Amino acid sequence: MEKHLVPYQSVVTEIKDIISSGQEAAYSASSKAMLFTYWNIGKRIVEQEQGGSERAEYGKGLISALAEELTKEFGKNYSKRNLHYYIKFYQYFPDEQIVNACVHNLNWTHIRSLLRIPDENARYWYMKETINEGWNSRTLDRNISTQYYYRLLQSPKRDAVIEEMKQKTVEYQKNQFELIKSPVIAEFLGFRNEDTYLEGDLEAAILSHIRDFLMEMGRGFAFVARQQHIVTETSDYYLDLVFYNIELKCYVLIDLKMGRITHQDVGQIDMYVRMYDDLKRRQGDNPTIGILLCSETDEDIARYSVLHDNERLFMSKYLTYLPTKEQLKAEIERQKDIFSMQHTVLHHYKGI
Repeated sequence: MEKHLVPYQSVVTEIKDIISSGQEAAYSASSKAMLFTYWNIGKRIVEQEQGGSERAEYGKGLISALAEELTKEFGKNYSKRNLHYYIKFYQYFPDEQIVNACVHNLNWTHIRSLLRIPDENARYWYMKETINEGWNSRTLDRNISTQYYYRLLQSPKRDAVIEEMKQKTVEYQKNQFELIKSPVIAEFLGFRNEDTYLEGDLEAAILSHIRDFLMEMGRGFAFVARQQHIVTETSDYYLDLVFYNIELKCYVLIDLKMGRITHQDVGQIDMYVRMYDDLKRRQGDNPTIGILLCSETDEDIARYSVLHDNERLFMSKYLTYLPTKEQLKAEIERQKDIFSMQHTVLHHYKGI
């Protein structure tokens, strides 16, 4: 038996290496194609704008028309906001030879962080360091945020600054390659975000049924998105469930936490509400509502968050259109019981 164990383990190891190499090659090829695509889009828009007779108005109209047309066919990666990113990408890196070096070593998250840097010298320095030192996007983002470049220039003890940076980013550098969890690549390739990238099967089950529950029990709910990707200048966020309530004329955000609700969770849903009002709320919409759900049985099983809480009339009104905390709590507990029962039955039939 032991004579066959070593060859078998050797085969397993080699096949795992083959799979990892294939995944990494696929990720690299997709990332490279994505960066070239975005850069060329930015270049083409800039060239077209420069040919317009009234550049400011012409450019504004062009981007709006492009965004509407492209998002219909290719998805939200080509929204007005993203098109502006692609234009900036080309404007900040107009040399195609430099871009060619970038695409072999950086991903789009790296690039978007670099686009936050107005200082050209600092921007190119961060780019070179990222390539030479193999920084992942979290390390680069942290170093930009902590003014690493400028501190390094001014410090008489450069080695100490470098060592401190390495110590504080050591955790960031682990698990750099996570192809399956890369929504940026997945979106570029046309895969849907819905029903993916969740923390676990239980969370997925609860979210799926809460979506259906709100559509059935709430008044005027229209489903908008699941795991909606929201991009700011500094970060990416994923909203568990997004609805629009036709009766209340407002967006409703659902955030599920697998555990007891903390003050940080409450602060996060409030941030989501403010962010959504800033980025998505249209003229005539009422303030966005946030619902924070907890998977544990607790008095704080559900919290509601809405901005401008001095508008008491609106606050009291929306409670009549949403399920109560008790109803939400009962639905979560029901789904947990169903999930547990399904897995018990499954294990039984597997002979466990």
